[in-house]
This record gives sequence, C-alpha cells and structure tokens, in this order.
Amino acid sequence: MLDARQLDALAAVIEHGSFGDAAKALSLTLAAVSLRIKSLEGALGQRLLVRGKQVRATPAGQALLGHVRQLRLMESDLLTGLQGGGKAGRLQSLSVAVNADSLSSWFLPGVATVLQGHGLLLDVVVDDQDHTHDALKSGDVTGCVTTLAQAMRGCVAEPLGVMRYRCMASPALVAQWNEPAAGGNAAGPNRLAHRLLASPAVIFNRKDALQDAFLAQHFKLKDALYPRHFVPAVDAFELALELGMGWGMVPDILLAARTHRPPLQEVLPGCAVDVRLYWQHWTREPLAAQRLTQAVKQAARERLLQD
Repeated sequence: MLDARQLDALAAVIEHGSFGDAAKALSLTLAAVSLRIKSLEGALGQRLLVRGKQVRATPAGQALLGHVRQLRLMESDLLTGLQGGGKAGRLQSLSVAVNADSLSSWFLPGVATVLQGHGLLLDVVVDDQDHTHDALKSGDVTGCVTTLAQAMRGCVAEPLGVMRYRCMASPALVAQWNEPAAGGNAAGPNRLAHRLLASPAVIFNRKDALQDAFLAQHFKLKDALYPRHFVPAVDAFELALELGMGWGMVPDILLAARTHRPPLQEVLPGCAVDVRLYWQHWTREPLAAQRLTQAVKQAARERLLQD
C-alpha cells in the first residue's frame, strides 16, 4: 500500500520545485520531507525525483503525481456526497493544458460558469496545440486541448471542432507584396511566395508550426527558410502584425473580435489552414473533471467550426 503522507510529500516537492518550499507548504521540516521521499523511493525500488537546482520528477514520479491528483479529486467528490451534494469544504483545483488562441477566445468564457458554480479552481498550462498532450501524458494535467486525435493510454479523445487560421499582415505590407513586377505584370503566386520568404514572419513561439503549414499547403514549400519574430502573447502578437513587423497566422475567432483595432488584411484571400482540435482527458474522471469536460465540449460546439 502506498503511504498517503509520502505521496503528499512527493506531490508537494514536484509542484513547488524544491524540498524547502514543499516543507513550508506542508508545515514540516526539510528533513521530514526528505525522509518521506527517500522511504517512498525505497519502497518502490526506483528514483522518483531528479535532484538539482530545480527538482523535477522522473517518469515514475510523474505517474505518481497523476495518481495523487486523481485521489484528491475523488476525495473531494466523496466529501461533496457526504455533505448532501453541496460544495465541498475546500475548493478543488483542476489542471489543464490549452493552446493560447483557444484560451484567449472560446475556452475561458466556456468554462467560467462551471468553475464559479461548483467551486473549482483552474490551473492552466499554456502550450502549442501540437504539444499540450505531453502535459496530460506526464500527469501534470487532467485534460488538454490538442491536435492529437488518437487517445493516449487511459484517456479519451473527443472531437471539439476546427480553428481556421488565415495569413494576415498590415494593409501596407500586403499592398507592397502585391505591387506589379518589373514590366507591369501582376505579382503571381510564385512572386508573392518569394516576397513572403524575404519578409519576417511573426510567430508565437518556437513550437508554432502554423506558418510552415500555410507555406506547405498553399505554396508547396517545405522546410522554407525566412526571418522570424517570436512574440509569445496573443495581444502582442496581433500588435506586431498591426505595426507592420511581418506576416502571421490569426484564427477567424480572434479576427471576428478585432473591433476598434487597426485593420489587418489577408495575404492570400480564401487560403486558410484548418486546425482540428480534440479534448483529451482521463477515461475515469472525478465529478469535477466531468463537469469541466462537459463545459469544454459545449463551448467548442458553440464557438468552433463543426464538421
């Protein structure tokens, strides 16, 4: 049998990133926390933590962390039932991984009412939609918005819909790229592609592959080289486009909300990149996580493109 106190110590060290901060959170001495971790590792016969300036979990430690978080949610469900279906005595925390564009558009409005109505706290990990499932796989979160269609072990993958992205830039840049070539001939697709590659792209972060997908899908260009700005914040990303810093991919759902902001223009009208999203979550969800899942699915049905 796993010792609950040892598991709590392990979770605290992983969540806080150090033995000292974990000891403070648990109101224990540093030696007591260290002893509990050492005893747990001894009982399981393997290392659970990688010690260093920033303590991190081994794969086995991550698996145990996911187990601890499931236990906490199930315990809260039990307490809620014993109290006659009312709110549990303490607020429950749910960790999720969401891409920035979803978080800034449909996700938070879709889940806010459920969070407030059932005493739930949200702990959001922001990552690229192609990588959010890593946090679920490691046990850091209970659910994620992802492009991964195949359900991971112990999880369910539910289709949410499509986010449609368009290549946008300032009107001045688009006009410059569409200027006729020497001899008065209109700039064709090949010349436009050349001009795009010679201009900076505005990219959210180094995991963002939407620009590459746009070039591959509409210009048949793979592994293209072009200068890049990295702007990892949604508002700042759009501001960079407005300021004429380059071209970038913006979803329709955010373009529709751009009231009272400087205009952006589509670089290649009618040529979009569709990103299909899924909600991956534990197969056996506690009640709080089930409520969140239903809210996420409902919000996606209302705000995302559906097949």
